[in-house]
Amino acid sequence: MLLAIDVGNTNTVFGLYEGKELRGSFRISTSASSTSDEIGMMIMQYYHFRGYDPKETTAVIIASVVPPVMYSLTNAVRKYFALDPVIVGQDVDVGVENHYINPREVGMDRLVNAVSAIEKYGKPLIIVDIGTAITFDCIDQTGAYVGGAIFPGIKIAMEALFMKASKLPRVDIVRTEKAIGKTTVHSMQSGAVRGYVGALTGIILDMKEELAGEVKVVATGGMGRMMAEHCALIDAVDPDLTLEGLRLIYERNKQFFEDRRFTVCGVVEATEEG
Repeated sequence: MLLAIDVGNTNTVFGLYEGKELRGSFRISTSASSTSDEIGMMIMQYYHFRGYDPKETTAVIIASVVPPVMYSLTNAVRKYFALDPVIVGQDVDVGVENHYINPREVGMDRLVNAVSAIEKYGKPLIIVDIGTAITFDCIDQTGAYVGGAIFPGIKIAMEALFMKASKLPRVDIVRTEKAIGKTTVHSMQSGAVRGYVGALTGIILDMKEELAGEVKVVATGGMGRMMAEHCALIDAVDPDLTLEGLRLIYERNKQFFEDRRFTVCGVVEATEEG
């Protein structure tokens, strides 16, 4: 089995694949202070809960946008699985042509999303990842990553409003039935959800004008499904887009995985050929 790990700013998502099938997934808070044992034990608890044998995991692939987490995470994989994880962007190439002026500035999760979205939805594409930040990523007709936009996430915006406006409370993020709020809470909820739907709509329309062809819009991320319910321009919601991208990258680089050296009990050994 393959363990795919997506390290995001807020959460780290683990997905366990058997072939093309996602057998299960779970998420933990991303924390640079977590030790390798803390991470390893949380993974082991999930395996135990699902009745999986860790020895059945033959490869681990990681995409990360949080460098401070990587030392503990990679050591957890080595200690608890006796495997050397492959880091996307470091050990293997994503395989997407990157047209950013400085290609290294693009978060690896955005390129992994592109791999999965192109495979599942074709091209051209706009991928909207609605999480801590909202990222818009554009794929042209050739399948190249041509750029995008970054916007503060709705939770960040609402937390800033609570912190900076002394009389405003924290509120749940839900869409009110009517745009005109009759209470402070309803007014904040109406402004938050409708404001972000308006932002999504405006940015997507502008990007569609700059991309040639019939552009599909795919949403992912923790709040992707909720916002898609209110934004008619979103064609599909795919919460497992990043995990699926990691699986595809693994499949395309399977020989690399099979030939890769791995660590067992602190000793580096080479896999047998064939």
